[in-house]
Amino acid sequence: MSDQDAELLEMVKALTDKVTAMEVEIKQLRLLNADVPEETMVAIAAAVAAYLGHRAKRRVAHFTTSAIWQSGTRRRQHAHEPLHLRKA
Repeated sequence: MSDQDAELLEMVKALTDKVTAMEVEIKQLRLLNADVPEETMVAIAAAVAAYLGHRAKRRVAHFTTSAIWQSGTRRRQHAHEPLHLRKA
């Protein structure tokens, strides 16, 4: 084999060893984090997102209290547009 082939083979062996080590580490991390409840993970993710500046948007249904809501809904249905999409 040439020097270049030997060098490439050595690099492939080194990368294979690194990937194997990372796979072992990932398996260990999965075992350590297996007992964390989903609510805790969501809370941690929300705290990190807030720290990084992401503002969460509340997504709730908005109901109108006016007396003409039926006619407005009927008009929207006849227009064949989705009912509950907010306009940006």
